This record gives sequence, structure tokens and C-alpha cells, in this order.
Amino acid sequence: MKKGILTLLLALFLTTLALPLTALADDAPAPVSDPSGASIGTAADVIGVTAGAPTKEDMETLAAKEPLAAKLADVVGHNRIAINMVWTLICGFLVMFMQAGFALAETGFTRAKNAGHTMAMNMMVYGIGMLGYWICGFALQMGGVGGVATLGGAQALANEFTITIGGNDFGLFGTTGFFLSGVSYDAVIFSVFLFQMVFMDTTATIPTGTMAERWTFKSFVVYAFFISMFVYPLYANWVWGGGWLSSLGKLYALGHGAVDFAGSSVVHMTGGVAALAGGIVLGPRLGKYREDGTPNALPGHHIPMAIAGCFILAFGWFGFNAGSTLAGGDLRIGVIAVNTMLASAAGSFSAMLYMWLFYGKPDISMVANGLLAGLVAITAPCAFVNSVSAVAIGAIAGVLLCASVFFVERTLKIDDPVGAISVHGVNGAFGMLCVGLFSDGTYGDALNGVAGGVTGLFYGEGSQLMAQLIAIVTNFVFVFIVMYAFFKVLDLIIPLRVKPEHELEGLDQHEVAVSAYPEFVLQKTHR
Repeated sequence: MKKGILTLLLALFLTTLALPLTALADDAPAPVSDPSGASIGTAADVIGVTAGAPTKEDMETLAAKEPLAAKLADVVGHNRIAINMVWTLICGFLVMFMQAGFALAETGFTRAKNAGHTMAMNMMVYGIGMLGYWICGFALQMGGVGGVATLGGAQALANEFTITIGGNDFGLFGTTGFFLSGVSYDAVIFSVFLFQMVFMDTTATIPTGTMAERWTFKSFVVYAFFISMFVYPLYANWVWGGGWLSSLGKLYALGHGAVDFAGSSVVHMTGGVAALAGGIVLGPRLGKYREDGTPNALPGHHIPMAIAGCFILAFGWFGFNAGSTLAGGDLRIGVIAVNTMLASAAGSFSAMLYMWLFYGKPDISMVANGLLAGLVAITAPCAFVNSVSAVAIGAIAGVLLCASVFFVERTLKIDDPVGAISVHGVNGAFGMLCVGLFSDGTYGDALNGVAGGVTGLFYGEGSQLMAQLIAIVTNFVFVFIVMYAFFKVLDLIIPLRVKPEHELEGLDQHEVAVSAYPEFVLQKTHR
């Protein structure tokens, strides 16, 4: 049975690779790709860099009268794009390193007998997720984005599948970029792929924490392909890829449409809601709840490991948030980075005070998750708020985290070993609300095609909050329904839950054939 399932998965994967790439491409003419990047960034990319930049007519006159100066302008334009590309790639590398942070945090917060299994999921969600995103996830998300101005290209990503309602076009998913082939074989598009892929991978790894210690590895593999190929890309398209949520401002004057600067909803809420659906379908760990329904504590085995993981995540978050400018020349990156730091500090501090006040001790695991909660909450509004708002957002997020953890565990009766639903789901939604509340109007001009800076309710503009609420509801309804149905159906085909005796003994040997701590394993003696 196991060999049959693995053979089927391998056959499906190879069949997908063998699909004619031309059949997946849009028939509309597309620009010629530039795999080397040699022609990317010209004098035209100097236009609009600063206030008072020369117009296109100025550049044409310059080329006719001062050809040497025109060539110099080409060099300036190319270097500007190069700086932005290097910045974007380095930030992408930082976000990739966050995977190590997730692996350490989740493994430390769970029990020693399952450490190898938890690490294995965090390891392979990276590889599997990347392949799924390469096959079709990137195309569905970014295939209709229409170009990335700060990187001087990606105009080939201009084919969006839309539906027309009331005379307005609503983008649903992109249709260019499958397998990064054809016109997608382009230096800029490849750079965009890397940056977007590591964001997707953050989403994909979040449910591995909630579903740890009782999830079969084979069903995890199918999940990793599904969320990276379909669920994450579709919602990400609606917000970041030119889809319908980003158009609410242009179509209905709801602020700038749904605004999520670095992914409070696109990345974190999506992962948190998927974790909620998976936790409900999978059920709690054996021994988590007593007969009367009250929870038992199942402590993590290595809190120092978990804390180290959280610090790695905080470090990578600078790439997550500041990198989302996609422009090293955008000096707002300093504000974004400081807001990110302050929110994380406020989140950990408020979580510490909450636990100290109500439970008598400053629970360090809650403090660590409070740090992450502050980071999640500031991720959407980080570019649009001042430092005072950043601290307030982080402080509220830390308290929300603590209250939510106990609500999920005691009221909803959902077993979440690492608190991922609360850290990412609850505070992802809160972060989206903060854009509509705390944005001060100093940044975001022309975002989603709307003039003026992003402005929230506390600064006199209420329509942005409405767009944010629509995005939050859309995320929860879409992700929860799809992922709940997916886990239910998958459970009928490949059981989600390990055998009870394997769960009691530990999953390392039974699921991944390696024990993280072999010296702790009791060996059977043969007589």
C-alpha cells in the first residue's frame, strides 16, 4: 500500500513535468525574455527615481544632443535596477534562513520522541513547497502582476484570468510563469520567483507546528504540494498579484484596496487558518485532554532550542518586511526595519507582563511567541505607521497571543503544540486591521493604482479599514473551507493520523527512520 501511494505520487509528479510547456502558456504575444539581464535597466529606469526626474522627452532630446550623457544615463538606470535586485535577493536569502528558525522553534516546543519527525517536516516543506510553487504556484500568483517597476522588468507576467461583474474585471489567477519556462526564463522573473517562493514556504511550514507529533509523513507530503501549488498562490494573487482584492480601491474607492505590505494575511493568516483546519480534522495528541475536557500540559523538550529559533526568525524578519519594498533605493526601509524591531520588543514585553500578572510567572515560551506575534502583526502595516503605532501594535499583539492560546486550547479544544494558530492566524488578521487603523498617510502613494498615501481610520480615512475587513473575511472563508475539505478528503485516501501505538512510542523511527536522540530510546532486548 505504501509503495503504491509513493509510486502514484512520483508518477503524478513526472507526468506534470512532461506536460507540454506551450500548452500552459498564454497565446497572447509576450515580450522577449532576457535570461542574462544584460538589457535590463536603461535610461528609462532613471525616470521617476526622484521628484523632478527628467521626462521621456528630456531623455530623447539628451540622446540626440548629448549621446555620451545618454549612455551615462543608461548606466545609471542599469545600476539602479541592479541595486534593487541585489537588495531583493539578499532579503530573500534572509527569509529562506527563517526556515531554520521555524524548525528549531517547532522542534523545541514539542517532545523529544518526535524531534526528528518535526525537523523532517520543516526540512521537506522547503523542498516540496519549492517544487510545487515552481510547477504552477508562482504562475497562479504572479502570472498576471503586470511587471515589477523597481526591478525594471517582468512585463511578461501580464496575463491574468479575470471575470467581469457589473462591468468591472476581477482578477482571479495568473496564467504565465509555469515551470519558469518560455518567456518566464528571465533574470527579473527568476529574482521575483525566489523572493516570493520563500514567503510561500513560510506559510506552508506554519501548520507543521500545529499538527506536530501525530501527523503521518506521507499525508504531509501531499499537503505540501497542495498548499504551495494552489491555496497560497490564489489568495496571494488577489492581494499581491493584481487580483481582485487589490482592485477594491480603484473600483469602489475603498482606500488603496486590500493592503498587506509584507504578508500578515497573505503569509501568516493563510498559514494560521490552514493550521486551524488541520488541527480540527487531525484532533488532539493522545493525553492532551482529560475525561472532563480540561487540558494537560505536554511541555516542549528543549526551550533553549525554541528560543534560539525565535531569534533566528526575528533576524530573518528584516528581510521579510524591509525586503518587501523590492528596492534598496527606497529609503523607507529604515522606518520599516525599526518598526519591525519595536513591534517585536513590545510583543514580547506585553506577553511577559500578561503571564506574570495573571499566572504569577513570566512564562518564557509565551514571551517568545509574543515576540513572534508582534512581528506578525506589524508585517502588514510596517511601511505605513510611525514608531508609536508600531509599539502599540506589538503590545496589543502580545496580549492577543496569550488570550488566544488559552482560548484555542481550553474553549475550542484544539491542540496546537506551538501556538501557531494564535501567533500567525489571529495576529495575521490583527495586522491587517492595523493597516486600516494606524496608517498615517506618509507612504504608499500610487499603491494599487490609487493616488495618495495609505491612511487609516485614526488619521481620518475609514474606507481603507473596509478594504482590510473584506480581505480578512475572504482569507478566512476561502482558506478554511478549502483546507478543511482537503484534509477531510485526504484522510479518506491517506490517513492523516499515525497509529496510536506509534504516537505513544514516538514518530521518529516509525515515520522518518531516524531518532533525533537515539541515546534516549529504549532498545528491546532479545533473549
